[in-house]
Amino acid sequence: QVHLVESGGGLVQAGDSLRLSCAVSGRTVSSTALGWFRQASGKEREFVAAISRAGNTYYLDSVKGRCTVSRDNAKNTVYLQMNSLKPEDTAIYYCAASFRMSPLFASSYGQRAAYGDWGQGTQVTVSS
Repeated sequence: QVHLVESGGGLVQAGDSLRLSCAVSGRTVSSTALGWFRQASGKEREFVAAISRAGNTYYLDSVKGRCTVSRDNAKNTVYLQMNSLKPEDTAIYYCAASFRMSPLFASSYGQRAAYGDWGQGTQVTVSS
């Protein structure tokens, strides 16, 4: 079983940046596809970004150009760098692990069902 622990959330102002971290144990990040999702109050959990085993990255259209997903194999950690934050980015951000191999992951990275293990989430609040 993969264990994921997110950190790095907080209260920031619009236009600020945050880097979320997801420490992974039980499996190496280099052998695991990992995704970031978010859930705003009263809304469904939605896909934000993902990185495949091969290092291919995928993004929600509304965060393209503002967010970057990356991983550090030595630290077994995946990151979500978020710049130019907007109030609509306010949500709990979750890290999730998928064991799907490409190309199946490439066709399903945005689906919650593609991920089998989830972290507890970290709150991001962006004030206007």
